[in-house]
Amino acid sequence: MSGKEHVNILLFNRWVTDKIQIKDLGLQKVISLKPAVIPSTSGRHVRQRFKKADVNIVERLANKMMHFGKRYAKNTGRMGGKKAKMLTVIRTALDIIHLQTGKNPVELLVSAIENASPNEDTTRIVYGGVVYHVSVDVAPLRRVDLALRFIAEGVRESSHSNPQTIDEALAKEIVSAATNDMSSHAIKKKNEQERIAMASR
Repeated sequence: MSGKEHVNILLFNRWVTDKIQIKDLGLQKVISLKPAVIPSTSGRHVRQRFKKADVNIVERLANKMMHFGKRYAKNTGRMGGKKAKMLTVIRTALDIIHLQTGKNPVELLVSAIENASPNEDTTRIVYGGVVYHVSVDVAPLRRVDLALRFIAEGVRESSHSNPQTIDEALAKEIVSAATNDMSSHAIKKKNEQERIAMASR
């Protein structure tokens, strides 16, 4: 192959990722759209500070979706471990989004993360034996983490004990978060967190 030929790597052999614009300036360095057919790093970034920012955003969503959630206390924070299955769920959800909207679904996923990432949070400060809740700005990497967590939580809750499949629930959550729709669990959680933070200023 000559040096002039350019191989375009598409996500799941379907979606272009290198031309997507990240509008939120604060998130440009922490949302990775590295070209990959199957986004899987096999945990090579583990225990390396800030390396998470280099992991493809679709893989980070898959990692968040593997959590069992908090519906049952004994499963709090545990991981399911079925990553290949979760990547298949995301692939199907992206296809559903494309059929519904006709747009690049990865672009909508990035918009959903931008809309669902909170700018403010609260922290506890103990001063003279009294606990105060103080509003603080959220770091860009944590903003993306929280947005992905809110999306994953919304998908788990809406597909639990429901005939709606997890693929459909994920597609619906991404589309509604991308359009800033208040029916989205992620948008509700973000607004609630920012409202509490504003009251603690």
